[in-house]
Amino acid sequence: METGIGVDIVEIDRMEHILQQTPSFATRVFTEEERAYCDIKPNPAAHYACRFAAREAVLKALGTGFSAGVGRKDVSVARDEMGKPRVILAGKAAQIAQELGILEIALSLSYTSTIAIANAMAITQDSKPEVKQAEESQKAKIAKTFKDARSVLDELDRCSAEELESLVGTKEQAAASEAAALAQIEEAKNASNMTLDVTDDGQVTFNI
Repeated sequence: METGIGVDIVEIDRMEHILQQTPSFATRVFTEEERAYCDIKPNPAAHYACRFAAREAVLKALGTGFSAGVGRKDVSVARDEMGKPRVILAGKAAQIAQELGILEIALSLSYTSTIAIANAMAITQDSKPEVKQAEESQKAKIAKTFKDARSVLDELDRCSAEELESLVGTKEQAAASEAAALAQIEEAKNASNMTLDVTDDGQVTFNI
């Protein structure tokens, strides 16, 4: 499975109306930790709405829904040590995530004066970014390409016409070597997602 993404929106006024008309709704749907967090806020309905939207967004990211046997409390929202929202899976939701090879679910919550929005992203091993070592290896490879090409150009600049003929055979071959070096630099530049500056002494600087 590649990255699964889910988005959901809940009207805050509607959530407030449900909480007032059906007090048992909060107990049936939200965990004790969620209720304790929301109830101390100046606008509890906004935070309840965020957490209800989070349930729907997470299930969309998993490619399922409550109709698949997932309980209302099988998806909940906690806070990490930095205060960021963190998805907690249990029961059928946790089973589905395990079967799909999901390593983690990233969650973002936000709200305005009228709506609450939740964005969820289910991340698997296949969808995780490449490790930093691979990125550094690619940079080193591109840097070497530039340095090799630059060394050819520097050598051509230092040589006289006669020396060039003795080194590469003919003036035409010298021109071809220079053109090939320039083409090598351009090819490396186009193959990367970054810009590179080569100094006069052959040093390469990456601009990301």
